[in-house]
Amino acid sequence: MQRTAAALSAVVLLLPLSACGGDTEAGNGSTVTVTVGYQSRTINTVTAGTLLRSLHSFEKQLDSLHDGVHYKVNWQDYATGAPITAQMTAGKIDIGSMGDFPLLINAARGTQLNSPTRLVSVTGYNLRGGLNTIVTAPDSKLTSLTDLKGKKVSTSVGSAADGTLVRALQRAGIDPVSGVEKLNQQPSVGASALTAGSTDALSQFVAWPGLLVFQGKAKAVYDGARLNLPTFHGVTAREGFAKQHPAVLEAFLKAQAEATDYLDDHPVDAAEKVAKATGLPAEVVYLYNGDHGIATFDPAIRPQLVSALKQDVSVLKSAKLTGDVDVDSFVDDRYVKKALGPAAYAKHLATKPAPAASEAWPKGASKTVSFNSPSKLLRYVAEHRDDLRAAYVPDTTTGTPWFADKAVWVADGDQLLPFVAPDTARAYIAAHGGARVVPYSDALERAS
Repeated sequence: MQRTAAALSAVVLLLPLSACGGDTEAGNGSTVTVTVGYQSRTINTVTAGTLLRSLHSFEKQLDSLHDGVHYKVNWQDYATGAPITAQMTAGKIDIGSMGDFPLLINAARGTQLNSPTRLVSVTGYNLRGGLNTIVTAPDSKLTSLTDLKGKKVSTSVGSAADGTLVRALQRAGIDPVSGVEKLNQQPSVGASALTAGSTDALSQFVAWPGLLVFQGKAKAVYDGARLNLPTFHGVTAREGFAKQHPAVLEAFLKAQAEATDYLDDHPVDAAEKVAKATGLPAEVVYLYNGDHGIATFDPAIRPQLVSALKQDVSVLKSAKLTGDVDVDSFVDDRYVKKALGPAAYAKHLATKPAPAASEAWPKGASKTVSFNSPSKLLRYVAEHRDDLRAAYVPDTTTGTPWFADKAVWVADGDQLLPFVAPDTARAYIAAHGGARVVPYSDALERAS
């Protein structure tokens, strides 16, 4: 055993100076490998993953350091945040991106295993919670949360979508533990289960609900924005890595800011790039990441998001997924403030999400056409039926964008109003006498 240990030590000494997790001291002529864990198909993390990678922004920022070190970026793609956390706490991933609930688990596991992590920036967020949606099969008779009582519901336990499911059920008076049969499944497995009829509903995060609805394999039963609680994805870094290589982390955050600017300035092209890298339809990517999409992208760590993170702790504790989490210690905005600059960071914090708008995406176009009312969009769609890739409308109550042809339409006098899910439409109708649901075809005819 001693000879084996000695041999292993010799092998280690013969290896080039490198850092799989960035922990080895780097000198002139050395190589440092920075490992980034991301979720390519969780498309509101693209400014720290898929889009960032396609633009080569991080590598360019590292090249500009001119510190005598050769940097190599190792990109690792995962379906959810859990394996990223496992690899981070093992010292094998330096920087990762994931949703708010997984971020808390990341913080808790890091503390437990004496490998602390820090939330260093935000990718995409929605202040009302619209990034998560509960869907059912297209021919399902389930049209509200109360219909889910006693039914099978697939979700990824510990994810932001699971948090939405728990809170939504509680508000509907259903015990989230005993009131439904929860199936803990990866998003792709849950999507297949819904299609096969082995689960009654699916609660998932971006982009799965929009993808299934776009494909005609699901319909929305609950818009997460009904909770009116912020949900977001963010970037977490190992504390040891951040302290040892602050310039590298700053380079990553500068690259993230560049990717964010690119997405804001070229939303259609960004959607096409992400679609090419992930295999997702560009129309689905744009639903979430578009000019007036469900997600707003900004690396600044907003106080509203930190406050929401603190509220999320109780949900995870009740599910026995974590104990107490010191959110204030976990959040560290020093690096992103330095990367953006104090004045620019303050400007980011003061910026508000884009107002809701209806959009049409003509075939072959590099830009969408925006409208200030759903009725105007419908009129345009009626005149260009064969020339459109997609049309989007914001939910009348929550503002959540949705596909126009998949929305629930309500006629209220001369107004044509879209909703993501039936229960939101019913709530509106109950408060507005004479309003009623109309088929999409009727809405088009009324508007034209």
